[in-house]
Amino acid sequence: MRVKIISGANLNVLERRGADYGGISYADLEKSIIGFACDLGLETEFFASNFEGELIEAVQNTSADALIINAGAYSHYSLAIADALRILSIPKIEVHLTNIHAKGRHESVTGAACDGMICGLGIDGYRLALQAVINYKLKRM
Repeated sequence: MRVKIISGANLNVLERRGADYGGISYADLEKSIIGFACDLGLETEFFASNFEGELIEAVQNTSADALIINAGAYSHYSLAIADALRILSIPKIEVHLTNIHAKGRHESVTGAACDGMICGLGIDGYRLALQAVINYKLKRM
């Protein structure tokens, strides 16, 4: 099973965002996700951009079996990304490294377009999301 992981605004400079974000670089985050995925027998494909239109196109052009997205701040207001997510009929999980509610961001319009959302668990959120897409696919078989 192939899983596409899409990362949005400011995740490319993760190491500069402080300890709340795990104190790791985006490259280290990718390596960890690849490791988690390999342990589960999954293939991964990554896409990262700070530009909303590129994120929309990445969602629209997804050919993977499942999608994990962290759209960054776009999660809170991008109806366009949410609409693109709704087009897909594959499992979709939104992940945030930090607890978005603790930061005063109480709504995720993109999360509402996904099958589930995980926030505030750091890098472990990606591990849980990978397991969730497997479980989701098994339930639909």
